Amino acid sequence: MMLELDNLSVLRGQCPVVDSVSAQVDAGELIGLIGPNGAGKTSLMRGALGLIAARGRSSLAGLDPMARARAAAWLPQAREIAWGLSVAELVALGRLPHGRDTQGAGAAAVEEALRRMGLETYRDRTATHLSGGEQAQVLIARALAQESPLILADEPIAGLDPAAQIATMEVFEAHARAGGAVVTSLHDLGLAARHCTRLWVMDRGRLVADGKPQEVLTEQLLAEVFHIRAHFRITPEGPVFQPLSTLGI
Repeated sequence: MMLELDNLSVLRGQCPVVDSVSAQVDAGELIGLIGPNGAGKTSLMRGALGLIAARGRSSLAGLDPMARARAAAWLPQAREIAWGLSVAELVALGRLPHGRDTQGAGAAAVEEALRRMGLETYRDRTATHLSGGEQAQVLIARALAQESPLILADEPIAGLDPAAQIATMEVFEAHARAGGAVVTSLHDLGLAARHCTRLWVMDRGRLVADGKPQEVLTEQLLAEVFHIRAHFRITPEGPVFQPLSTLGI
């Protein structure tokens, strides 16, 4: 088991932004964390990692910072790169939880992360000189270089072009198939349906659904949680999700 949550709650003042969530993540899973804005997705991941105060239990939160970083890589929404490092140097920061690992296995991990994100030709470029989408891909590569079995990623494909979005989801799929696991928050329900093995649906701080995409993305749930009318179906080319109209809030 990569992560276990038991009645995890996060309060903002007296208001629960995450309300008694219990769930677990196993090896081989790519879990899409979906829900409307303000549903508690970011707070759930940050609470699970012990980055903010939370009630209940997370199997990661009690670890010391270095052990936690070796167990789980965290990719937050914030993508600003403050230092004028080369792409390779920035990706190599993912090796910090492993100590002074700059040769051998550490160097190989950096090169593999650059390759998986298609950044080999960018390795010597200054990261701050890249476009916003390119910087986002560099930060994903840094998380991959960390070689933690679990990756928690908060809206990692937001702002990427369609090809980069699909490529990133394929990288996450490969990480899960290799025995790791990924929990990623997403707003693109089509990509979530096509690439994720499971979906967690958050609404008003609560985990209201947990299952395979075809079990979760029902017309009733889409109407109640997302206030949309949509179709979800399985085709020979894979799952297809088609939003049709809003239902009002």
